[in-house]
Amino acid sequence: MANHVSALKAARQIERRTEVNRMRRTRVRNQIRAMRRALETKNIEEANKLLSETFSLVDRAARWGVIKKNTAARYKSRMHLRLKKLAA
Repeated sequence: MANHVSALKAARQIERRTEVNRMRRTRVRNQIRAMRRALETKNIEEANKLLSETFSLVDRAARWGVIKKNTAARYKSRMHLRLKKLAA
C-alpha cells in the first residue's frame, strides 16, 4: 500500500478513473450489442435509428481512450456494411 500523501492521492484518483472507464466501456458494449441485435433480426428501421447513436458513442469511446481509434473504425465499418447489405 502507498505511504506518501501523493501516492495515496494517486491511488484514489486511479480508483475513480477505473470506475468511470468501466462504466463507459459497458455502455459502449451494450450499444454495440443492441445494434448487432437489430441487424441480426433484420430490423432495418431500428438499425437505422441506432446507427448514429452507436457511431457517436463509439467515436466518443475512442476519444476517451476506452477503445483504440482503429478498433472504433473497424466496428463502424462492419456495422455499416451489414446495414447496407441488409437494406439492399
